[in-house]
Amino acid sequence: MDADNDTDTVEHPNAPKTWWTKTVAWIPGLGVVRQYPIHWLKDDIIAGIVLVTILVPVGIAYSVAAGLPPVYGLYATIIPLFAYALFGPSRIMVLGPDSALAAVIFAVVVPLSGGSPEKAVALAGVMAVAAGFTCLLAGLARLGFITDLLSKPIRYGYMNGIALVVIVSQLPVLFGFTVDGGGTPTRAWEFLQALLNGQTQFWSLLIGVAVLGLLPQGFPSFAFPVIPVSDVLQVAVGGVVAALLAVSETSVLSRAYATKTGDKVSANREMVGLGMANLATGFFQGFPISSSASRTPVAQAAGARSQLANVVGALLVLVLLVYAPELLHYLPDTVLAAVVIASMIGLMEIRSVGRIYRMRPAEFWLSLGCSAGIVVLGPIQGIGLAVLVALISFLWESWRPYSAVLVRVDNLKGYHDVSRYPHGRRIPGLVLFRWDAPLFFANAELFQERALAAVSSYLRTHNIPWVDWEQAQ
Repeated sequence: MDADNDTDTVEHPNAPKTWWTKTVAWIPGLGVVRQYPIHWLKDDIIAGIVLVTILVPVGIAYSVAAGLPPVYGLYATIIPLFAYALFGPSRIMVLGPDSALAAVIFAVVVPLSGGSPEKAVALAGVMAVAAGFTCLLAGLARLGFITDLLSKPIRYGYMNGIALVVIVSQLPVLFGFTVDGGGTPTRAWEFLQALLNGQTQFWSLLIGVAVLGLLPQGFPSFAFPVIPVSDVLQVAVGGVVAALLAVSETSVLSRAYATKTGDKVSANREMVGLGMANLATGFFQGFPISSSASRTPVAQAAGARSQLANVVGALLVLVLLVYAPELLHYLPDTVLAAVVIASMIGLMEIRSVGRIYRMRPAEFWLSLGCSAGIVVLGPIQGIGLAVLVALISFLWESWRPYSAVLVRVDNLKGYHDVSRYPHGRRIPGLVLFRWDAPLFFANAELFQERALAAVSSYLRTHNIPWVDWEQAQ
C-alpha cells in the first residue's frame, strides 16, 4: 500500500471474490491488520492516549445515568472497542456507552431490579444481547432501511425527552439530597419541593462529598446474564428499541465520517459490527452501546487513522482497572451527576426543533409530543407512541395531502403556492396544480375535487364560462 495514501485500497467491482475478500468484507479488522501502514502507528497510539482521558469519565457517568454501578460503564467501554475493531467497517468510529441509550436502560433496569445491583447488571446484559441480535440479524438480512422509521422530528423529540428524564434523575444527586418519586413528573415536583425547603447541601453542590467506593480490580469476566422469565419480554423490547436508536445514530455518524476519510461503508455491515459489539458487551457484564458523536470527533481530532487508536484506548482503560482502580476511588457522585447533566444539555436539539416549527409546524408538534410522551410515559412507551403517531400522520398526509396552485413571484426562483403569495403571477391559459402525494384509490376523489376547484377558480377570475365536460361529451 502506498505510504502517502491514507485511504483503503478499493477492490475492482468485477474482481473475483476469494475466500479472503469474503472474510474481510464481514471482518474488516483482519484486512486492516494485513495491510496496516506502519506510518499510522504513531498517530494511532497518540490518539488512543488522548481518547482514554474521555473514555473513563464518560463511561462511568453514563453507567450511573443508566442506573448501574459505575464500573460497568468501563466494561461497556472496553469490550465494544475490541469487538468493533474486528467487525466494524468504519475506520475511526468510537463505540461505547451512549447518552441516548442511558434513559432506555434506566427505564427498563431500575423498575425491574428492585434496587439490586446484581439484578440490574443482569437485566442490562440481556438488553445488550437483545440489541446485539437485533442489529446482527437486521444487518445480515440487509434491513438497513429500518432506520427510516425514526424521522428527524421523532429523533429530536426523543433526544429532548430522554435528556429531560436523565437531567431530572441527576439533579437531586447534584444538589446533595434524594427524592422518592417514581415517574419523571413526580421526581421533578419532589425535587422542586426539596429545593424550596432548603435541603440543598452546598458543599456537595460545590465540590462533592459523596464517593463511589473502591472499584473492582481486574478484567471484565465472561458471564451469561440470567433474568426471571417474567422480565424477558420487557427487557427484549427495551433491547430492540436500543438497537433501533443505536443503528439510526451509527448509520448517520458512519456516513458522515466515511465522507471525510474517503471510505465506503455499507449500512448493513455497520449493523453487523454494531451487533457483534453489543453481543460481546452483553456477555461481559456490559449494557447496550452505540456509536459516540462526542468521542469519535475526539479520536479524529487527535489524529486517529484506524481502529488501533480505539484498541489502545481500551487497553489503557483495562490497565487502569487492573493496576490502579484506586485512582477513581474518590470521584464524587456530584461530579458524575454534573457530567451527565452537561452531556444531556448538549444532547438536546432546541434549535433544530425551532427550525422545524418554522418549516413544518405539524412535524414540530409531533416532535414535541414525542418528548412529552417520553417524559410522562417513559422512554420505551414514548418512542412507541411517537412511531405510531408518525405512521398515522404519514397515512393522513397521503390520504389528505397538501396541494397548491403555483405562481411566479418577482425576485424568487421557481414556482410558489398562491396562498402564500396571493399577488403572484399566473401563466396565462395554464393552471399549475401541485399534489404532494402519490395518487391512489383513497385520495383519487379528493384529487379530482381540488383539481377541478383550481380550474374553476381560474375561470372565474378571468371571466371564462365553465364548460361541463361530462355534458359536452
